[in-house]
Amino acid sequence: MLLIRVGDEVVVPPGTPNIEQWLAKVGDRRLHGSEMRPTSDATTVRTRGGEVVLSSGPFAETTEHVAGYDLIECADLDEATEIAAAHPVAHFGSVEVRPLHE
Repeated sequence: MLLIRVGDEVVVPPGTPNIEQWLAKVGDRRLHGSEMRPTSDATTVRTRGGEVVLSSGPFAETTEHVAGYDLIECADLDEATEIAAAHPVAHFGSVEVRPLHE
């Protein structure tokens, strides 16, 4: 799983590849992916003492937020990091590579 993270203020450097170029390079190794709505649209759910507590916005205060994800299928970590490094957001945000449980 690639977790696509960006800060509140995004500045895309000149020459950054676009998402269509990245998708063409990744091909069928990308199983699914989506951009996420902003954190202002988030709802955090907690259960405390048997009560469900809802709050607006994200749970954690951070300088970056998850802006999207891509589920990829790779032979190993080297291939996954190569794909992540080529992602457009890696040029101005970050791409976290996190394996799923099998």
